[in-house]
Amino acid sequence: MSSTVLEPPAAPTSAPSTSSPTRSNIVLDAKIPDGPLEKKWEKHKFESRLINPANRRKYEIIVVGSGLAGASAAASLAEMGYKVKCFCYQDSPRRAHSIAAQGGINAAKNYQNDGDSAFRLFYDTLKGGDFRSREANVYRLAEVSSNIIDQCVAQGVPFAREYGGLLANRSFGGAQVSRTFYARGQTGQQLLLGAYSALCRQIAEGSVTMYPRTEMLDLVLVDGQAKGIVVRDMVTGAISSHAGDCVLLCTGGYGNVFYLSTNAKGCNVTASYRAFKKGALFANPCYTQIHPTCIPQAGDYQSKLTLMSESLRNDGRVWVPKQKGDKRTPDQIPEGERDYYLERKYPSFGNLAPRDIASRSAKEACDDGRGVGPGGLGVYLDFADSIKRLSEKTIRERYGNLFDMYNQITGENAYQTPMRIYPAVHYTMGGLWVDYNLMSNVPGLFVLGEANFSDHGANRLGASALMQGLADGYFVIPYTIGNYLAPQMGKRPTTDREEFKKAEAAVRERTKQLLGIKGKRSVDHFHRELGRIMWDYCGMARTAKSLDRALKQIPPLREEFWKNVNVPGEGEALNVALEKAGRVADFLEFGELLCQDALERRESCGGHFREEWQTPDGEAKRDDENFSHVAAWEYTGDNNKPNRHVEPLIFETVHPSVRSYK
Repeated sequence: MSSTVLEPPAAPTSAPSTSSPTRSNIVLDAKIPDGPLEKKWEKHKFESRLINPANRRKYEIIVVGSGLAGASAAASLAEMGYKVKCFCYQDSPRRAHSIAAQGGINAAKNYQNDGDSAFRLFYDTLKGGDFRSREANVYRLAEVSSNIIDQCVAQGVPFAREYGGLLANRSFGGAQVSRTFYARGQTGQQLLLGAYSALCRQIAEGSVTMYPRTEMLDLVLVDGQAKGIVVRDMVTGAISSHAGDCVLLCTGGYGNVFYLSTNAKGCNVTASYRAFKKGALFANPCYTQIHPTCIPQAGDYQSKLTLMSESLRNDGRVWVPKQKGDKRTPDQIPEGERDYYLERKYPSFGNLAPRDIASRSAKEACDDGRGVGPGGLGVYLDFADSIKRLSEKTIRERYGNLFDMYNQITGENAYQTPMRIYPAVHYTMGGLWVDYNLMSNVPGLFVLGEANFSDHGANRLGASALMQGLADGYFVIPYTIGNYLAPQMGKRPTTDREEFKKAEAAVRERTKQLLGIKGKRSVDHFHRELGRIMWDYCGMARTAKSLDRALKQIPPLREEFWKNVNVPGEGEALNVALEKAGRVADFLEFGELLCQDALERRESCGGHFREEWQTPDGEAKRDDENFSHVAAWEYTGDNNKPNRHVEPLIFETVHPSVRSYK
C-alpha cells in the first residue's frame, strides 16, 4: 500500500506476494437488468441460464463460511443437487458469528398494517445508506425479504408472536414502521439454527461435505478464474488444497481491524484480503459502522466489546445530564435536568434515529463533557418510563436475555437503573466488489453477505444484516450461479495443477516466516496498537490530518511486526498464536487500504464522517457531484499504492436528497 519500500528483504513489511500480475482496463459492469425497477429481478431470473437437475450433481461448489449467508447458500445449492464443500474455522457451523445478532430481521410483510411495503423498505434502506448503494440490489433485497420469513418459519424458527398467534414486529432505527421480526434478543442464534438444520440435512444426505476447524489461507486461480482454495487444518496444522467449479466467500466483515469491536475475536479479513491480492476488487472499505448501543470499554486490556441490541431503543430513552460534569447518580437527576438529545434533535425518529447519527450524537454529548460513567464515555439508556407504562414483566419478555447479559458484565440491574452505553465498531458495509449476480470481477468468485459491499451503502440500518445474508444465500445465489456454471461443465481442474502447487507453497512459506521471526512482542500487542491507530484517526470522525497520521504510523508498525512478532509453537499442530498472527498480518495491510479509501472520499456520508464536510448543525454533507460512486480498489503489489476504480451509482427511481431524520 505504501509507496515506501522497506528493507531488508529478510524482514518484509508484508507477506510474500502470491498475486497475479497487475490488471489494467478493468470495467466495472454491474450487470443490472434493464426495465422497470420492480421487474428487474423477475426478468433477470427468467433470463438466467438453467442447469438441469441431472447435471447439477456434476458440479462441485466451494463455500467458505457457515454463518447465515454460507449455511443458507450451502444448504440451498445442495438441495438443488450440486455437490458442496463447506469450510468454517469454528468447531461447528452453529458457532459462526451470525449467532451473536440480537435484535431482529427486517421484512416488508406489513403485518401491522402501518403503511409498510417492499418499496418503503427499499427506500428506507437506500436512504439509510445515504444513497451510496445500487438501486437494483437494494430493491431486490426488499422484494425477497418476505420470502425469508416464510422460509424460516417453515424451518421452525421461533419468532415472537402476538397473543393471537400472529408473528410480532417491532421498530428499528431509520424506519417509521414496524417491520422487524425477532426472537427476543437472540434472533441471530435462532435463524442460524434454522439454516444449520437445513445444512445438516444435506450433510446427512451426502450432498454437503463439512470441513470445520479449517481456515482458508489463499484463493487459487486457474486461467484467471476462481477454481479452488488453500486451507489449513487448525487442529493438525496440515495445509491442503481443494478444487471446485467456483468459490463462494461468505466470511463476514472486517470490523476487528479496530481490535475492539462487537465482533467475535476470530472474525477477520483474511479470506477477502487474500482474494483481493489475487485480483478481486475491494469496494468502499472506509464504510464502517459504529453501533450506538454497546457496553462501554472497562479497561485498556479489554479484548472485545459487547453489543446491546438496537431493539432496546424501542423502549429505552437515551439521555445525558444537561449540566457538564454532573457526577450525580441517575436517580438524583430530575427530569428537567436531563437532555434526551435524540428526541430533541430528531423529533420524527427520536431514539430510533439511524446508527451513524445516534453514534455521532453520543460522541458529541460526551465530547461536550456530559458523558456518564468512568471517564465520561457513556450515555444512559433508560427503561423507567417503559417499565412504568408496560410493566417490568413485559420488558423482561421482550429483552430479558439482554438485561441478564448486561447484569453479568457490569453488575448493574438495568430494570432499576439506566444502562450505560457508548458507540463501538460493529458492522462493515464495504467488502469485495460484486455485480448483480453476486460475482466479483474475478470470474467464478462469488461473495455473499457482509463480505460483499452491495446492499447497505454508507450505513446499514439495524436488522438488515440478517436479511441480506439470508437473501443472498436462500434466494439470490441459487438463481444467479447458473449464469457462470452452465458453460463450465467438465472444466473443473484437479489440485495437481501448477497453480495449486504454487499457492500451497506460498502459504507454507508464509507460515514458516511467521514462526521464524522469534521476536519479543505478542501478536495481540500489534493488533492492539493497530486498533488504537484506527480508532483514534479513522473512527467515528475522520479528517485529512488524522488519516494522514494513520497512513504514516501503520507502515512502521507493520515493519516492526515482521521483525519482532513472537509466534510460539509449530505449524504442524494446534497453534492459536499462528492463526492470530496470520490474521493480524492481513489487518496491518488492510488497515492502510481502509484509511486510503477514507482519505480519497472527500465527503461525509453515513458511517464515513469527514469533519471537513458537515452542515452547520453537524450533519453529514454528501458530495453527489464528485462521489456518487462505488470506489473499488485494485491490488498492485506489496508496498504499492492500490489503483482506485469507480462504478457510478445511477438512480432511476429515487432522487438522492438531503438525508434528514428530523
